[in-house]
Amino acid sequence: MRHTPVLTILLPLLAVFSDLTAHASGPFLPRRWNERKALNNLLDFGSLRGRSGVPEVTYEMRSPDGLVKRANGDGLDTNLDGTKFIWLPEDTYQGRTFFEGMVKYVSRDRAFSQNYTYFEDDGTVVMRSDMVSTLPLGEYRESVRIETNKNYTGGLFILDLKRAPWGCAIWPAFWTTNANWPTDGEIDILEGVHDNEHNQVTWHTLPGCYYDANQRFSGTPVVTPVNGTIDCDSNANENSGCGITEWSRASYGPFFESQGGGVLAMKWDENGIAVWSFFRAAIPRDVVDGAPNPSLWGPPSAVLGNTRCNITQYFRQHVIVFDITFCGVWAGNSYATTDCPGTCPERLMDPKNFENATWHINYLKTFRKQPVYAIASSATSSLPWWLHSPLSAIGAALLLAPLFYLSLS
Repeated sequence: MRHTPVLTILLPLLAVFSDLTAHASGPFLPRRWNERKALNNLLDFGSLRGRSGVPEVTYEMRSPDGLVKRANGDGLDTNLDGTKFIWLPEDTYQGRTFFEGMVKYVSRDRAFSQNYTYFEDDGTVVMRSDMVSTLPLGEYRESVRIETNKNYTGGLFILDLKRAPWGCAIWPAFWTTNANWPTDGEIDILEGVHDNEHNQVTWHTLPGCYYDANQRFSGTPVVTPVNGTIDCDSNANENSGCGITEWSRASYGPFFESQGGGVLAMKWDENGIAVWSFFRAAIPRDVVDGAPNPSLWGPPSAVLGNTRCNITQYFRQHVIVFDITFCGVWAGNSYATTDCPGTCPERLMDPKNFENATWHINYLKTFRKQPVYAIASSATSSLPWWLHSPLSAIGAALLLAPLFYLSLS
C-alpha cells in the first residue's frame, strides 16, 4: 500500500476549513480582491456577542480619520432593495477652518474687515450683514453669500446652528445648487422670510420631477397636491417649486433661536432627498455621537422620493450655499402681507433692523454613503465550535489528519 504523507491531507483540509470559517464566523469582506482591498482600507469589523441566548451583533468600524462607530442590529441603514449601508464622514466645516472650503461673498477681504464673518472664542462661526450703516432709500445693504469649493452628488449633510437669520425684510437660506441651474436642480434645506416660525423645504427642477405627496412625512405641502403630486418645475407657478412647510415652530425664527437652535439634516441618495430638523433638546443621540443613522429618526419633515422623480437625473454636482438676502422676490413681494412696518425698501435703511440677520454655526458636516458587505452571525450560532474561527479550524484539521492517514494506509 502507498502511504500518503500527512501534509498532503492536512493542507487541503486547512484550505477547506479556512474558506468555511471565512463565511461562517461573522463579518467578512467580499471575495473579489479589488473590493476586498478597498473595504479593508476603509472598515475594520469587530465582534459578536450574545446575551441570554439572544444574539447581539456589534460592528466596530474605523474610518481613516479614526472615527469609531458601534451599532446594534438597527445601526445600519437600508436601501429600498434591502441592501445595507452606513454613512461615513467626508467633510467638516467648523471653527477657523469653516471658510477654507467656502469662498463667495461680498469679497472675502471686505467680509472679514467689516466683521461680516468672524469666529467667537468657542469656535462658533458667525456670518451676518452690515449692521452699522444707515442707508439712503433705495440703496442695497451689504450682506454675505458663501458656498463650498467642493461639489456633491448625494450624501448626508448635517448642520448644527445656534441661530439663523430672521426678521422683517430678511430672507436667509441654507441650500444646495449648481451653476447649471435649473438643469441640475436646487434643494432649499432651510429657508424663510420675515418673522415666520416654520421652515420651508423646497425643490426646484427642470420639467418632469414631481413630489409624491403620498409618502410619509410630517410637513404640510405649500400648495394643494394635484392627483397626489406637486410639480417641482422651476418654470411653473412663478418658480415656487415643490415646497413643504415644517410643522414645528422650533424649525425657524425666534422660537428656534430661543430653544438654543438645533440641527438640520438632509439625506440625498438614489432613493430620494429627505430633510429633518431637530431643536436642541431633541437632537438624536447618534448625531451627537458623530455616527448618524437617519433610519432611526422617524418620518422626515419633507421627502422627495424617487417614485415620481428620477433623483439621479434631476440633481447633480451641487455646492452648499449660505446666504442672507433682503427683500427680493419672496421677502419683497410678501412684505405687504405681513405685520412689518412701512415698505421693504424703507426697512433696509436702518441698521438696527438687522440685528437678527446673523448665522451662528457650530458645524456643517457631510457624510458619504458606504455599502456594507458584511454578514454577521450570532454568537449562539448552530455551527459546530470547530467552524467558529480559523484557529479552531486549524486545530480540527490537526486532530483529523491522523485519521485520514490511517484510513489511507
